[in-house]
Amino acid sequence: FCGGELGRIATVAVVLGCGGFEANSDMRAAYLGLNWDLAKVRGTRFNTGRGLRMALDIGASACGQMSGAHATCWDLNAPEFGNLDVGDSYQKHSYPFGIMVNAGGERFLDEGADFRNYTYAKYGGALLRQPGMFAWQIFHGRAIPQLRDEYRVRQVTKASADSLEALAEKLEGVDAKRFLETVSEFNRAVPVVDGPINAGVKDGRGTRGLAVPKSNWAYPIDQPPFEAYAVTTGITFTFGGLRIDPQARVRNARGAATDGLYA
Repeated sequence: FCGGELGRIATVAVVLGCGGFEANSDMRAAYLGLNWDLAKVRGTRFNTGRGLRMALDIGASACGQMSGAHATCWDLNAPEFGNLDVGDSYQKHSYPFGIMVNAGGERFLDEGADFRNYTYAKYGGALLRQPGMFAWQIFHGRAIPQLRDEYRVRQVTKASADSLEALAEKLEGVDAKRFLETVSEFNRAVPVVDGPINAGVKDGRGTRGLAVPKSNWAYPIDQPPFEAYAVTTGITFTFGGLRIDPQARVRNARGAATDGLYA
């Protein structure tokens, strides 16, 4: 590749460090399914699956979960690919202490099912199944002190207000009337307030009677100020790769090793 000219190099063997295909929208659509081509990419634009594609095209066998990926809740207006100036702060992981609503103004998952470490990857992907592929995370005055530092960066899609009615009008793309109904229904379903939020334990403060429960940290959305953050799916990496044998030789569809090709 000297001077921009292509050339051939004779080798005894080739070792592929393929990475994934998270930066390739066509492969995301083909392997991951509906709407994944529209996800934001948290990292580099260069992880396009080219190494995987070269090997598969000459008969290599795929391995792992080609239809699976790791993803997170990512700022709605983050750039298409990762930004080193902001880094991981486009992620928004404090949802266990509030609620998330979609464009219809409705909750669609159990925000308090577990600590965020155990739910954020699957909840990131769940956003792609919502109308418009986005949601707003809603927090009340009691929860705001629990928000992670990533909520305080300048590059954030945020709305704030001193009343729920005023906040509803600022949630771009959301059915304001249904949002207020959802919050009212949620507030009636939570336990009586009995102190500050304890983020260090699953407190068992769950809702009662809701079609979509919240299992922990369910406090009424009633204490101003109110803040909301718009999120979509940010894909981290894909799970599939190439099948190899114990000597790291790439296997073909018949299970045989491909001479000179390793991964």
